[in-house]
Amino acid sequence: MWVVNIPTIKDRTGVDQADLGLMLLVLGASAWVGMQLAGRAIDRLGSRPVVTTAAVALALTIPGPALATDGLQLVLALAVVGFFNGIVDVSQNAQAVVVERAYGRPIMSAFHALFSLGGLVASILGGTLIALDVDVRASLAAAAVLGVVVALSLRPSLIAAPAVHEDAPPRGRAPWTSRVLLLGLLAFALLLGEGVAYDWSTVHLRDSLGSSETVAAFAYGAFSITMTIVRLFADRVVAAWGPAVYVGRAALVGAAGLLGAALAPNAELAIVAWGVFGIGLAGCVPQFFSAAGNVDESASGTYLARVTSMGYLGLLAGPSVIGLLTHWVPLTTAFAVPIVGCLAAGLLAPRALAPATSEESRR
Repeated sequence: MWVVNIPTIKDRTGVDQADLGLMLLVLGASAWVGMQLAGRAIDRLGSRPVVTTAAVALALTIPGPALATDGLQLVLALAVVGFFNGIVDVSQNAQAVVVERAYGRPIMSAFHALFSLGGLVASILGGTLIALDVDVRASLAAAAVLGVVVALSLRPSLIAAPAVHEDAPPRGRAPWTSRVLLLGLLAFALLLGEGVAYDWSTVHLRDSLGSSETVAAFAYGAFSITMTIVRLFADRVVAAWGPAVYVGRAALVGAAGLLGAALAPNAELAIVAWGVFGIGLAGCVPQFFSAAGNVDESASGTYLARVTSMGYLGLLAGPSVIGLLTHWVPLTTAFAVPIVGCLAAGLLAPRALAPATSEESRR
């Protein structure tokens, strides 16, 4: 709801595009800080109270940007929104790990599919309210009320934290392991590719292939739709193949899709290729999050926060990296960076997603 109202809020506060870009970086930086604190809080309190509290706080802060009247107020509001959003990102995935563990089979991708559907519903609802000329302050206030009601009503259904093992490391001070570092790096690589799709797919069709802005929008649409659909069904494939085999194959499909987009001679083939890219990426990162949460149950929140924050940095860095490279090489050549990231994820997935041994968990 905040995203679809960015142009309106930008006009209300009088900020230009450059200032807005810096403010969005502040939002991302504060989200990263929230992620670090979330891991420690989850390991001390469990994900249930953390995700509930953070979700309520996030809902209550969503109207902040709409209430801002100048740039200073907007950047402060975005910093608060980003902070609580970072906590929600980690704690909802931590709760999903607990639920998946109790459920007995992979279901992490389905949670991420519902996350995607939530964004789709919000974009449709937000766009409708804008078309009806509903004041942005009223729209985000209504979203805040809905968010609070949903968070509080669902709290009793969430699973409490498991018992702490006596030999567990001190809370919030779990050591880095080679597995956690590798999971984080692969999440960084694939979310970098996802960020490229978000910000550069439409530019690719318009500037590299000469399509209209209307046609160019279908590139991102194809990527988003295939991502959502595949996430709804990926868990069954993961259950049959195992997460390592699934990511090993899916990441290579993603690399092939983006390579196809880079080499596509026309917009039609490029749109199909961006859709294939979405198919490949859809179910991969959820497996990294699930694995991070299961490296050591006593430090699940800390490890999940580390992998999530590294992946989040990739999501933020991807568009910037491509933008910098386009000063020296064509956009399609710059796509080599996320393609290599997909290939690396496919090749290293077996090592990253192999079951953790007790010795590895203690390192």
